[in-house]
Amino acid sequence: MPKPTTPRSISVVIPAYNSEESLPLLIEGLEPVLKTVAPDGFEVILVDDCSWDHTWEVIERLTGKHRWVHGIDLNRNCGQHNALLCGIREARFEVIVTMDDDLQHPPEEIPKLLLRLDEGADVVYGTPETEQHGFWRDLASQATKLALQTAMGAEVARKVSAFRAFRTALREAFARYSNAFVAIDVLLTWATTRFAAVTVRHEARRLGESNYTFRKLVTHAMNMITGFSVAPLQFASLVGFCFVLCGCAVLFFVVGRFALQGTPAPGFPFLASIIAIFSGAQLFALGVIGEYLARIHSRTMDRPPYVVRERTTPAS
Repeated sequence: MPKPTTPRSISVVIPAYNSEESLPLLIEGLEPVLKTVAPDGFEVILVDDCSWDHTWEVIERLTGKHRWVHGIDLNRNCGQHNALLCGIREARFEVIVTMDDDLQHPPEEIPKLLLRLDEGADVVYGTPETEQHGFWRDLASQATKLALQTAMGAEVARKVSAFRAFRTALREAFARYSNAFVAIDVLLTWATTRFAAVTVRHEARRLGESNYTFRKLVTHAMNMITGFSVAPLQFASLVGFCFVLCGCAVLFFVVGRFALQGTPAPGFPFLASIIAIFSGAQLFALGVIGEYLARIHSRTMDRPPYVVRERTTPAS
């Protein structure tokens, strides 16, 4: 296992949801790795996103057994990125590593991320060699990454994953962020442009089923596009401009035909099709504007991204 050249302290943030079986195995795998790569200190922050199984009881047992494990129980299910934001704000050490709770991110791959940080990057993603999901999940994941590339404006967005390492100081850029719609990767772009990615091993899921469905991934993609980018508004403007050109062309055709042949264009079918096209364009533009108005409405309510119910007391 390669060792980073720079001594460091590390906070590992793991959002947990219905993961009572996998968390003990994950902590067991993290311990030897963190002892090797974090000589200045380390901690693991487990954020329970309002699980309906016994995840919180497992977290309490782990914090009672390991003084470097901390637990946070959220009052309601807020989503993976909201739970990550909560854990990131609680982190105490110089580098933050985020990973999933399903054992698909091997702890042994963490040194690869840290080595790339040593080379000057501020954020490093662990890109899997091969995806270990089904067809629809992979398709939705690619759509999400395309949306993320639009929101981030960075090429590395195509290599983004939940397995990431970044310098804790970057969180100052979004310290006051309080919107309920959270996309950690977009927030990181507020602080830096030095992104990198390394190829890591990606394990097949051994326990349970993924909580990220096709619908949830598509919803997350829509939230990223409309919450952190003006690209849809620009696209709606472009569509409107194209249909204005189309309307001018139709007007030129109608007037030209009447001037040259003395006969108007065919009546109702022609008119009905033009009305349908322009009405559809208008409704599309209104729908895009409506999405942004919904975000503004949500922001005015000042809805918090998460609410903490309870914190564990680490073992002494």
